[in-house]
Amino acid sequence: MKMNALVAGLALVLATGAPRAAEPGDRIANEGTIGDRWALAEGASLPAPVYPAHLAARGANVCLALGYRIGADGSTSGFRVLRQWNSEAGDEQPVEGFWEAFAQAAADAVSQWRFQPRPGIEPQPTYTVATLGFEGGREEGGAAVNAHCRITDLAARLAELDQGPARQLDPLRREQERQREAEHRALMNQIMSGSGKR
Repeated sequence: MKMNALVAGLALVLATGAPRAAEPGDRIANEGTIGDRWALAEGASLPAPVYPAHLAARGANVCLALGYRIGADGSTSGFRVLRQWNSEAGDEQPVEGFWEAFAQAAADAVSQWRFQPRPGIEPQPTYTVATLGFEGGREEGGAAVNAHCRITDLAARLAELDQGPARQLDPLRREQERQREAEHRALMNQIMSGSGKR
C-alpha cells in the first residue's frame, strides 16, 4: 500500500512539473559535488532503483543520468533523463516503453532521497544529476556501464538539451494527469449536485 501511494504521488509530481527541471535561481551542481551544502537527511537512505520486472528477461545492462532538483526542504523533484544507454542498442530504445520503464524506476528511487542543509548553510535549491545503473546480467557491468551515462559538466549538458528536443519524465504522464483531472471534476460535480439535494 505504501508503494502504491508513492507511485501515485510520484505520477502527480511528474505530471505537473515545469518544462525545465531546473528553476531560475537554482544552483547547478555536478554529480558528487553537493556535499559542500547538502548532507543526507538524518535517518534517510539512498534507495537504488529496481530493475523493471517485465524487462528482466532481456538481461540488458542499462544506465541513466537522471537530473533532479533538491528543494529548500531537502526533497527531490524535477526528474529529467539527461542521458541513457543500454547494452542491447546503445542509446536507442530496443522495445517500446523500454526507456519509460527505466526512467520511472530511477525516479521512483530518487523521489525517496532526502537531504538537509549542512550546519550553518542557508538551504539553496540545487539541480544535480545521479548516474544510476541497472545490471541485467550481461558481461559488462557496474562502473563500465555507468561510464556511458556519466555527465561531467551538468550546466553544459542542460544547455545542450534545452537547444533541442529533451526527454523529460514530466510529459510522459500528461495523459494520466488529464484523466485524474477529469475524475476530479466528475467527483466535484457529483459532490456539488449531491449537496443541493438536502
